[in-house]
Amino acid sequence: MPGPRPPRAVVGGWEATGLVEVRHDPAALDEGGRWAVLRTFEGALTAARFADWRPLGDADGGAPASAPWAPVPPDAWTSSLDADAFRAGVQHVRARIAAGDVYQANLCRVLAAPLPPDTTLHGLHDLLTARHAAPYAAHLHLPDHGVDVASASPELFLSRDGDLVVSRPIKGTAPSAAELLPKDRAENVMIVDLVRNDLGRVCRPGTVRATEICGIEPHPGLVHLVSTVEGRLRDDVGWPALLDATFPAGSIVGAPKLAALDVLAGLEPVPRGPYCGAVGWVDADRGRAELAVGIRTFWRTGSTLRFGTGGGITWDSDPDGEWRETVLKAQRLLAVAAGR
Repeated sequence: MPGPRPPRAVVGGWEATGLVEVRHDPAALDEGGRWAVLRTFEGALTAARFADWRPLGDADGGAPASAPWAPVPPDAWTSSLDADAFRAGVQHVRARIAAGDVYQANLCRVLAAPLPPDTTLHGLHDLLTARHAAPYAAHLHLPDHGVDVASASPELFLSRDGDLVVSRPIKGTAPSAAELLPKDRAENVMIVDLVRNDLGRVCRPGTVRATEICGIEPHPGLVHLVSTVEGRLRDDVGWPALLDATFPAGSIVGAPKLAALDVLAGLEPVPRGPYCGAVGWVDADRGRAELAVGIRTFWRTGSTLRFGTGGGITWDSDPDGEWRETVLKAQRLLAVAAGR
């Protein structure tokens, strides 16, 4: 039998090994070194500095051999909100919109299924890489810190190159471009304004702009509307201020952000955890980073596998349609976890 798997990270097309330290203060990301980063939706940061980074596919290390994975049957999953509870949540958000409390809120549910003892997500990450290609695929395994996350995220939360920061919010999902609704575009434009406002808190005046609005981006089994917002950071802004200004990502909260968070806190019965948080890497020595929104993401807590799914609710939302969107977003990923 193989022994326990050592800490590792697979982020940004690199595999990192040789764990040096784990920190929980975002100020560490300004001090130097190359870090794999996870932040939960609730704001808990885990930053792991690794000594050895190798490109995936490199002949001297590269992608690890495929790890075994025990398939999770589709009927093993339970949901924090069943269909009736989710539909009731949609109606509640619509009522809050009618009252003028919010314009939009992103209602989510967390699925859970049992895993065999001592299972890690190495094998699931390998399956996701092979069967559900994603631009921000990641796996972070820190066994002494309770972290085991495998993500197939398509959404960029923040990239950074020196003082240039870029966010690419996704809002609007359908099986095909022809099935996107007017509400999808309205949601996207609303979130673009929110992201511009967030970046405006830490960027130099006049540098924040949307360079793309509602581009159609295909992904396995569906399409998204994606926009791009960028800005130039002020000289006095480090990672603590940048994360405070922009986290959590507007696309998975709603608008206005604080009001939407308040609405969602009364509707979602369990924490989102890594789902809708951020996962990626920070190279403090080169002033570069890439953090994805933690969607299309599995995580393990003990012998339980979890996965989140949700959707943006507006006044035009149909409760049945919103439930179906959460199923659409989950079904291909759950099929991968089932070994299909």
